[in-house]
Amino acid sequence: MTADDSFGRLDDDDYPAYTMGRAAAMLGTTPQFLRAIGEARLITPLRSEGGHRRYSRYQLRIAARARELVDQGTPVEAACRIVILEDQLEEAQRINAEHRRAAGPPDSPGEA
Repeated sequence: MTADDSFGRLDDDDYPAYTMGRAAAMLGTTPQFLRAIGEARLITPLRSEGGHRRYSRYQLRIAARARELVDQGTPVEAACRIVILEDQLEEAQRINAEHRRAAGPPDSPGEA
């Protein structure tokens, strides 16, 4: 991979571009918080060849939502579960909307 290829991947939300220290600094939290949400299976960072954790922008958005909940007094494990359920709900709503669009407009009353 060339340097140009690496820079092009920075636009990819799933590219693990951030070290644990950088990710923690961006979120205004600690590496321990990132480890805790990893242990709770909210996010699973990728590992560099040297074994260091690397985070994507998508993972940082999820971590930021968990941090909001923790800052409001929610325990880490509960915050992670809430974020997972919010994500599942959003996905279900997206799928339902797609099905409604595919089915077309409903028949008007009185038509048959």
